[in-house]
Amino acid sequence: MSQNDKLQQAVLAELHWEPSVTAAHIGVTANAGIVTLTGHVDNLVEKLAAEAAARRVKGVKAVVEEIEVRLPFDVTRNDEDIAAAVINRLAWDVSVPSDAIKVKVEGGWVTLKGGTVRLGGSVETPHERQVAAATAWSAPGVIDVINDIEIAD
Repeated sequence: MSQNDKLQQAVLAELHWEPSVTAAHIGVTANAGIVTLTGHVDNLVEKLAAEAAARRVKGVKAVVEEIEVRLPFDVTRNDEDIAAAVINRLAWDVSVPSDAIKVKVEGGWVTLKGGTVRLGGSVETPHERQVAAATAWSAPGVIDVINDIEIAD
């Protein structure tokens, strides 16, 4: 068995052990330490968990993630509902300065940018930036999050 085949099998095994991932929907190829994930999942959290599982495998140098999020029919939401959910979640998260973040939603893709109220449109720490993205990811109907929030100097 070649190194690529061994790495592919190791990643597949790790995906099967990850409880938040339906491994049957994910394909894996490996080439010189570069692992490509393909297929589809039901939500963004599962997509991120699959990527994290692949990165945990010894010998993985890079992950090319081509997994598509296919929301179940009962979870599909329009962009206005998604935007409202993200804004609401940011407002409730005390570790994120909600006035410093602007939300844009297009086709289920959420883009976070610095607002205009606080510090000229940025957050103060990398932690605030990361928490804002994680908070947005948790909103129902989100397909992906683009985090363009800047950190203040």
